[in-house]
Amino acid sequence: MATLHSSSPNHAFFNPYTMPTNAVALLILSFFIHVLPLPLTLASTNTFSEGKKYLYPEILKDDAVERLIELGKVSDAHGFLERTFQSPASVRAGHLIQAWMEDAGLRTWVDQMGNVHGRIEGMNASEKALLIGSHLDTVIDAGIYDGALGIITAISALKVLNITGRVGRLRRPVEVIAFSDEEGVRFQSTFLGSAAIAGVLPVSTLHVQDKSGVTVQGALKMNSIDATEENLFQLKYGPKSVWGYIEVHIEQGPVLETAGFPLGVVKGIAGQTRLRVTVKGSQGHAGTVPMKLRQDPMAAAAELIVLLESLCKQPDDYLSYDGQCMTSTVRSLSGSLVCTVGEISTWPSASNVIPGQVTFTVDIRAMDDLGREAIIYELSNRMYQICDRRSVFCLIDRKHDANAVICDQGLSSELKSAAYAALKRLTGENPDDVPVLMSGAGHDAMAMSHLTKVAMLFVRCRGGISHSPAEHVSDDDIWAAGVALLAFVETLI
Repeated sequence: MATLHSSSPNHAFFNPYTMPTNAVALLILSFFIHVLPLPLTLASTNTFSEGKKYLYPEILKDDAVERLIELGKVSDAHGFLERTFQSPASVRAGHLIQAWMEDAGLRTWVDQMGNVHGRIEGMNASEKALLIGSHLDTVIDAGIYDGALGIITAISALKVLNITGRVGRLRRPVEVIAFSDEEGVRFQSTFLGSAAIAGVLPVSTLHVQDKSGVTVQGALKMNSIDATEENLFQLKYGPKSVWGYIEVHIEQGPVLETAGFPLGVVKGIAGQTRLRVTVKGSQGHAGTVPMKLRQDPMAAAAELIVLLESLCKQPDDYLSYDGQCMTSTVRSLSGSLVCTVGEISTWPSASNVIPGQVTFTVDIRAMDDLGREAIIYELSNRMYQICDRRSVFCLIDRKHDANAVICDQGLSSELKSAAYAALKRLTGENPDDVPVLMSGAGHDAMAMSHLTKVAMLFVRCRGGISHSPAEHVSDDDIWAAGVALLAFVETLI
């Protein structure tokens, strides 16, 4: 029996395969396999005769890990990872990714929204193309896998096909896209890159400003990219030119680790709304304005934030059953609704001054779009009531909306089969059924769903941690993702 191993703490679990192969041990082994949910761990390529043919650890594992580490060092900040839309580090990262695409034999270019493309035409350039992508930007103080894993895995899979001489046998073109912005950190507008490709990015976005007053159009121009309203329309891919979209991404949650699986297939992505709430009061001296006479926007903002938490923890205590909000909607919200205040600022920000203005962001996500709208409606009404009672002014501005997305059943089934085949190749065993799970995080697939059918493959991450330097994916799980994506693309040969 093959000896299984893993180089990552992710796999520090009981391993029955190291037991002696006597009758008693086999009975115990049978019990653990069928009763306890064990994590899948990967087998040595030397174990299987077809290992060198299918597994390519030097590319899908070693090179991929090295590139993720190298890309993780490309940052605008010292001591932590930060790479926002069209920042110097973002541009350097794009050049690095473009070089890796060319190393894999892809024809490359950068479009008017800063997206980096690499394409193989295959046997018939006029066929509908498979698009594979993820984002190259990061949040502030980020981990190295979010976004980057999907790009590197795609490049590695096509590199394998290229060096084995099979890339020219693809029945349709395959294009890898490193999207310039998904996180929305700099301009508070997510999916700039993928929304432009999908044709759903409003032209007004070009004139949105960052905190320094630089517009999206201006940021692109600083990097010699001429983005106009006309060529923004030209960026849109025609639906008849695209066959489907695939995205590989870390799970950003604990489900796969709990289930003991490296890979899972996504069945849907939660809808999302971002709000910016501005509370204006009367600025004054901290020591001279009596408490009863204050119009303090900070105290009002605190009450609004607590209201948000209460409403999202117990939505059924706030929503009415008047026909607009059905029981099923409330039940759905109870299982999927999450609300977050992620950013807060005051003006002026001084310890001895009652602020004149407080601004904070609200992120609301749910699988039920109707329920999400009901939450926003109820939240807004109650916020305005609190502001009126406190004699402060409130402005609630919707900055971003994305409806929930259901992944294509056929494409997801093919991706699930590829993941199953990959795990079988890597372990030498028939794995249990590949998990199917929902995504609470937004992804470029949400924007791309406006253009074509989409499917996503999740990769296990340690502790479910993401958007943090503690974000980690084991080398073996990166390998598993690469083998799975390769297996999927091989079906196009």
